[in-house]
Amino acid sequence: MAARPRSEPFAERACPYGVCDGSGWILGPEDTARECECREERLKRGRVRGVASAIPPRYRGVSLDRPPVSDMRRDLTTRHVIGAVEDYIGKLDANLAEGRGLWLMGNTGTGKTTLGMLVAKAALAAGKSVAVYFTPKLLTRIRQTYQATDSEDAYDAFFRRLTSVDLLYIDDLGSERHTDWVVEQLYALVNERYENRRSMLVTSNADQDVEEGRRRLGEQIGARTVSRLIEICDDPLPLFGADRREQARAVDA
Repeated sequence: MAARPRSEPFAERACPYGVCDGSGWILGPEDTARECECREERLKRGRVRGVASAIPPRYRGVSLDRPPVSDMRRDLTTRHVIGAVEDYIGKLDANLAEGRGLWLMGNTGTGKTTLGMLVAKAALAAGKSVAVYFTPKLLTRIRQTYQATDSEDAYDAFFRRLTSVDLLYIDDLGSERHTDWVVEQLYALVNERYENRRSMLVTSNADQDVEEGRRRLGEQIGARTVSRLIEICDDPLPLFGADRREQARAVDA
């Protein structure tokens, strides 16, 4: 096969292994070429283009060594959750390979989204493909695919991207308006990732009890979806207590 290094859509990027010229092909004798190890990784990134993978500006500086996470590590009520998150990040490759995820549940302002962004940031830094969505925005994006010129193809393409990424992070699950359509869309997405052993990262709200929060979420998005989330993520990690954002504002005042 003749090498055509600059015809590939990712040819301008350097090879992470320093082997090929960035095309994904290694030129051999008589103008033949063989695939570089980086080619499959680049093709996978191409397949998931079009999903929201960027960490929002507010969370780009999140770190285990900076507040509020460093404060949560010292807090007796939350340090076990930080330990679980840190352990998940430390075994990130194995967790993603096995389709294991994380579920953070608690009341408002307790750091669920911050910890979720910390995991997503670590996955991106490790070269993994990640999709990050606030639940209502995710559903809005799905609805927009129906308005495309070829709605069936647009929906299928977006659905495949959501189910192909190494890690799908859905923030504030259960905050969306309950409709049969919402239940159907969330079930289809979670079930597809469950069946294909793809990891998920989920945050959801609860007032003061995980069991009650899980029951209410089941009423909102369907018991089948919650059951599959437990299979992917295990039991939710509890984050309950004072609103840290309110506390920060009080200190600044």
